[in-house]
Amino acid sequence: MKQFYLLVILITSFAVNGQSSCDNANYYLVSAYSHVKTSYEANNISHLKYSANRSVEALKLSKKTLPTCSCEKALELADKAIFLLSKVENAETYEDGRFYVKQGRDMCQESVIEIDKCATSKKTTETVNEQSLNDLEKEQLKLKQQQEALKLKEAEIKAKLAEQKEREIHLKKEQLILNYKTLLSSNIKTYNETLKACNCNHKTISNSDDASSDISNNNLEEIKVFYIEKLKTIAENYLAELNTCH
Repeated sequence: MKQFYLLVILITSFAVNGQSSCDNANYYLVSAYSHVKTSYEANNISHLKYSANRSVEALKLSKKTLPTCSCEKALELADKAIFLLSKVENAETYEDGRFYVKQGRDMCQESVIEIDKCATSKKTTETVNEQSLNDLEKEQLKLKQQQEALKLKEAEIKAKLAEQKEREIHLKKEQLILNYKTLLSSNIKTYNETLKACNCNHKTISNSDDASSDISNNNLEEIKVFYIEKLKTIAENYLAELNTCH
């Protein structure tokens, strides 16, 4: 019993304002129990009835918040306590009134115990839900970070592929230019040897503008067209010189 009284003192220390529905109901039920206990300890019928009425008032205030607290057992006990303590007002003797006060006191005591259970359960549920929400938020943040990391990795891979492709194209250009230069040199050598063999007083066929030509920034098709035109020009120069031979 001493432990229960200690619980009552601790609970009544909480303010009503700013509390949850269960906390408010708890406050009024504890207040009702305190009044009915005073009533039971009264040594005359007037004080007994006064404190019993105060308890009924507190119980009625608790019923305004008990439904939203979802504590049906405490609400049921509060109704029973109101029913019993309401009979005290019409009691003709101290003993009769004290009989109802004792039963009402027991109902109030049980209602305080029940509301404390409900409040504890609700807070536990809220704590669990809050923890679950925090876990979900952490998981969401983790997934977002993983997605960002994947996007960064994808961008790096694309950059490397683009760089590799650019290197491949550059190598193809170098190889194509080398092939055409080799072909030009071979043709020029053949043309000059042919003209010499014919004893023509000819001008030496050469690729005079080759050193100043830089087409490495052109695309493959443009490089191909450029060297085909050079091959045609050198071939035309060769035929023109060959036509001068008699």
